[in-house]
Amino acid sequence: MYIYMNGEVVRKEEARISPFDHGFLYGMGLFETFRVYNGHPFLLDDHLERLNQSLESINIEAGYTREQVLEMLEMLLGKNGYDNAYIRMNVSAGNGEIGLQTDSYKNPNTIIFCKPLPPRSANAEKQAVMLEIPRNTPEGAERLKSHHYLNNILAKKEAGDDPGIEGIFLTRDGYLAEGVTSNLFWIRDGQLFTPSLHTGILNGITRKFVIRLAEKLEMNVQEGLYRLKAVRDADEVFVTNSIQEIVPISSLDGHSMPGVSGKKTSELQMYYGNRCEQLWSRNEL
Repeated sequence: MYIYMNGEVVRKEEARISPFDHGFLYGMGLFETFRVYNGHPFLLDDHLERLNQSLESINIEAGYTREQVLEMLEMLLGKNGYDNAYIRMNVSAGNGEIGLQTDSYKNPNTIIFCKPLPPRSANAEKQAVMLEIPRNTPEGAERLKSHHYLNNILAKKEAGDDPGIEGIFLTRDGYLAEGVTSNLFWIRDGQLFTPSLHTGILNGITRKFVIRLAEKLEMNVQEGLYRLKAVRDADEVFVTNSIQEIVPISSLDGHSMPGVSGKKTSELQMYYGNRCEQLWSRNEL
C-alpha cells in the first residue's frame, strides 16, 4: 500500500517522521476521515472547512483547498488503484524542540492514508452498549478531531473488539454524549433527537449532514441535554460517522430496537446514498 506524504507517494514501509514531531511528542495534530465513492470525496469541502479552522485554533500554519487535496488524492488513489476508499488525512505540527511551544508551527507534516472499501451497504446494523467510562471534556473551547484519543481507546477496550458493537458515552453529569467513533441520534414520534454540542461531543461532518438532510425532509430536529431514558424510550436509534454512514441500532443494552427495519432511519439512509457520489458540502442540499 502507498501513502501520500508531504508531496510524494511512498510505500507505507518507507514513510518516516521525526521523533521531534510535536504531533508525536505532544499530540499537536489533527485528522479528517472521509470516504471516496467511485472517485468522489463525499463532503470534502465540509471536512476541509473543519480542518482549516482547527489548524488555525492550534497555531499550525497550514490550509488546504479542494483543488490541492484532489491533486493529492489523484496521486494516491491512482497509485493504489482504488475507486472506493477510506481516507484519513492527517496534519501533524512538525518538528520542534523538547518542551511546550507557544510559537506557531510553520512546517507541518501532511500524510494521507487510504484503504479500499467495498460498495456501500444499507443492511449493516449494530448493537449499542452504555459505557462506564465517561466522555472526557474537550481540551479547549470545543472538541477537535485531534490526536488526543486515549478516552476513545479506553472506551473501545471496555466495549470490546466486536465491530458490531458500539459503546455509547455519557458525560460525567450523566447526559448522553456520543459513540466511541460516532455521533448518536434517535427518533421519537417522527422527531429527530441528538445530544447538544454543549455536552462536549465532536461536531461530526456526517452529524451536520444528517441534521441538514432531516430538516430538508421536514423532520423536526432537537438538540439538547438528554438522560439515558430518552434513548431507551425511542422508536428508532442510529449512529453516524463518515466511513460507516448511518448505522441503525438493533439493541441498546439488551433492549430491542428496530435496527434496519426502522422506517425513518431507512429513509435517511436512502437519501444519503443518493447523494454520496455528488455533494461537496451539506450546503448543497
